[in-house]
Amino acid sequence: MNIVVYPGTFDPVTHGHYDLIERAARMFDKVVVAVAASPRKQPALSLETRVALIEEITADLDNVSALGFDGLLTQLLDQQGARIILRGLRAVSDFEYELQLANMNRAQAPHIESVFLTPAIENSYISSTIVREIARLGGDVSKLVHPCVVEALSRHFAPDPSPPKTQ
Repeated sequence: MNIVVYPGTFDPVTHGHYDLIERAARMFDKVVVAVAASPRKQPALSLETRVALIEEITADLDNVSALGFDGLLTQLLDQQGARIILRGLRAVSDFEYELQLANMNRAQAPHIESVFLTPAIENSYISSTIVREIARLGGDVSKLVHPCVVEALSRHFAPDPSPPKTQ
């Protein structure tokens, strides 16, 4: 079985991510979307929420699953019986970092290969960082993410309804 692991923080999952997941689902027998806990990045959405959102938006893709992880990616691939890492490249600026990661993964586990896909042009400018910032400032992200993600971001960034505490 040809299994690919698509790792990332997915905070939040965007149309660009979904584009790569959907295309990978046509190319591989199984796609495992590996959601990194990434506590050092201080994600806005909890790991459980990020995994659930990916499960919801990929529910129609029978060969896609999502799981959370906190450890070495190469170990996760071995646990999943996978030998391929999928990464996305939006721009030339992504390439140097992704090449460094691919080489480090290969140094740790020479049997693992990295493959790179570019998103559809209409998704090439979307990043989770930008989506989070727009949502945090109350902007409309509905053209950038699935409706369930819009809802999750709205809940997360909603103003606190409780009155300010006086001392």
